[in-house]
Amino acid sequence: MQQNDFRLRVTDVPDDACRSGILGPLVAYNESKTGRSDHRPLIIALDDSEARVVGGLWAKTAYDWLFVELLFVPESLRGRGLGSELMKRAETEALSRGCHSAWLDTFEFQARDFYERIGYRCFAELPDYPVGSARYFMKKVLLTHADNRDSDRRPIKSD
Repeated sequence: MQQNDFRLRVTDVPDDACRSGILGPLVAYNESKTGRSDHRPLIIALDDSEARVVGGLWAKTAYDWLFVELLFVPESLRGRGLGSELMKRAETEALSRGCHSAWLDTFEFQARDFYERIGYRCFAELPDYPVGSARYFMKKVLLTHADNRDSDRRPIKSD
């Protein structure tokens, strides 16, 4: 590629074609190196009585790991164990997909204590993100190699 064959463009406008142009070749490269293409979404919606999504969990499984990207329970529903149930269902489904561990990130002003109560441990901290606070990266082992030999892996049933 010659210097005049390309240009760099900065934008703050999301563009599906641009994302695809970056993601597609990156996924192909990763697949060529790992021999795997096992990325799967995992969504557990929390619906109100009128079938509107009011919260839930947004995650994906890949490379034998569960990554929890989003977890939200409305304040009016907190304290009922819904956050724990959402995480438990996601972890169970991840196990059925062959995952051995899970990871996520959370802010200091969000839910680190909650995640620690359900078995997650902080493995990295990004201080001053935002300034005066921190972002934590957390993980949990779902299945040890010994457990893997004896596990009964069945997907969870959705309600």
